[in-house]
Amino acid sequence: MVDLFLRRGMTLLLAAAGAWIFLLLQLPLPFLFGPMAAALVGALCGAPLAGLGQVSVGARSVLGVAIGTSITPALVGHLPSMLASVALVPLYIAVIGVTGVPFFRRVCGFDPVTAFYAAMPGGAADMTIFGQEAGANVRQLSLVHVTRLMVIMVLAPIILVNIYGVGLTHSVGPPTSELPVLEMLVMALAALIGWRGGARVGLFGAAILGPLIVSAILSLAGFLHLRPPREALLAAQFFIGMGIGVSYVGVTLRELRTAVTGGAAFVLILGAIAGAMTELVTLTGLAPPVEGFLAFMPGGQAEMSMLALVSGADLSFVVVHHLTRVLLVILGAPIVFRLMRRT
Repeated sequence: MVDLFLRRGMTLLLAAAGAWIFLLLQLPLPFLFGPMAAALVGALCGAPLAGLGQVSVGARSVLGVAIGTSITPALVGHLPSMLASVALVPLYIAVIGVTGVPFFRRVCGFDPVTAFYAAMPGGAADMTIFGQEAGANVRQLSLVHVTRLMVIMVLAPIILVNIYGVGLTHSVGPPTSELPVLEMLVMALAALIGWRGGARVGLFGAAILGPLIVSAILSLAGFLHLRPPREALLAAQFFIGMGIGVSYVGVTLRELRTAVTGGAAFVLILGAIAGAMTELVTLTGLAPPVEGFLAFMPGGQAEMSMLALVSGADLSFVVVHHLTRVLLVILGAPIVFRLMRRT
């Protein structure tokens, strides 16, 4: 217990140092990328780091509330206008699967089960669990998905700034001093009840989807009118970034050559597919360029939501598409896998 406490303390200090350095250098998203980069370097150097467990998971509930409070009656009225681009999500998933499975089988040498779940662009945790139940190599699977999230989180802001000309300086929320105490209390209860209640009923991604659902109901009912305070969202960035970096603790050179390198190379394939989809929805007028890019970038739901916030993009548009993608993959991947094994 003492050893775990010391490892977590070292991880927090390292992550804080990373955020401080990124702030000094005026690099983008310092509270997300600083901890992520510092923890990644520490993990690859063999430092005895440890994640914060439920604290890191709970940080996602803040994002859930931020998304939920963005769901207003006005947004609901705009949902029909998103249906045409949402209808392209199943095609998008199918193209990724048809491309990704052969890549991991022939290029990376993965077994069929691991290759299938490594290619699926769903939630990293969910795909790892499904793969484990089906007999996949869990270590390879988890490293591929973590690497996918890591590389996309590095490349996406660069593309937004240098290709789309977007500044990542939009305020993620008002400061605590400007929020009514009662509204902040309601948000905290929505986060806790949504997270724990969602986990109890087996909701996938309960830490973010549970609070999202509860806060959306409260927003539509007129009880919530603002996003969570800026400080809470910056703290969520800190713990999410640190958690991604810590995922590389214990990685071996062989795993770097196979799973990590393969996962990074697969992101190039994903980027090409996502770029084609972005062009399609942009040229057909189904989405503005930035929203189309973020909606079809196969990163983590929480991370893409955060980028939507800081870039000033239409958060609801981005979230609807990512929820559709993750939901379809989670529900469909096990069914497709069983059908493939029968043939």
